[in-house]
Amino acid sequence: MVSSPLSTSPAPIGVFDSGIGGLSVLQALRHELPHEQFVYLADSGNAPYGERGDAFVIARTRTVAQHMRRHYGIKALVIACNTATAAAVELLRAEMPDLPLIGVEPALKPASLSSQTHQVGVIATRGTVNSQRFARLVAEHGGRAQFHVQACDGLARAIEVSTEAPPPEDASATEIRALCARYTGALGTFGVKTGQIDTLVLGCTHYIFAKDDLRALLGPEVQLVDTGAPVARQTRRILAQAGTLAPEPASAHPDALAGPAQIQLMTTGQLGALQSAALRWLDLPAHCCRTVDVPLHTQPLPTR
Repeated sequence: MVSSPLSTSPAPIGVFDSGIGGLSVLQALRHELPHEQFVYLADSGNAPYGERGDAFVIARTRTVAQHMRRHYGIKALVIACNTATAAAVELLRAEMPDLPLIGVEPALKPASLSSQTHQVGVIATRGTVNSQRFARLVAEHGGRAQFHVQACDGLARAIEVSTEAPPPEDASATEIRALCARYTGALGTFGVKTGQIDTLVLGCTHYIFAKDDLRALLGPEVQLVDTGAPVARQTRRILAQAGTLAPEPASAHPDALAGPAQIQLMTTGQLGALQSAALRWLDLPAHCCRTVDVPLHTQPLPTR
């Protein structure tokens, strides 16, 4: 039987990431879909995915998707992880054709269209930049801009760890700044002059949480492009087409956000880290969070 702790909507939207990075996508979803219920699962006990092989990422993404369908009856799943999207989204669409799946991928198209110098930097995990899906993106949009790509080993993990200690001067925050400096420095010269990189694509959902460090390094004129808002708009479009959008209350405020009663956050890792991240970045209280056990493998859902 499907358990549904979120009671006012027939079914919640599932949001899944290897860790806390997908909270940036959840925040965008809250703004775009304030009347929806959300179940967020951070697989922090197995993070980061970007430095694991495809076989592990595919198996784990399948397992989490099955778990969220079985236990929460989700009406759609947002895979808020670039690495998991690249490795597994097409396979899951074939296996679960009745479940709307929304993936994330580095925003190369909007970056190439908005860059004035036609020089675009891309930072992402090694799993993402080595994927066939990413190679297709570069080939598709490379006619409009030159992409400078950098795999950022360790950055997602440092951001994940930073939630376990208070900002701003803990050791993990210092590591984040150092890694951002190393990887942006490897890309080339940033600026708005001819030949300089004027746009940086944040190709991992964790990286938006290092935005202040990146902005300090690159200056105010360089564009930082992430995927949260486009993914939220795509989720709205898909649910609208399916006729499964939650109804808007007559008294709804136009600037309202999905509140704590509408959101459940779960982690396979340390509860305190998720609670800290939820409060720090989403202003959500600790009681929204709990730990969950998702075995490494689950039995397939019965066919209908």
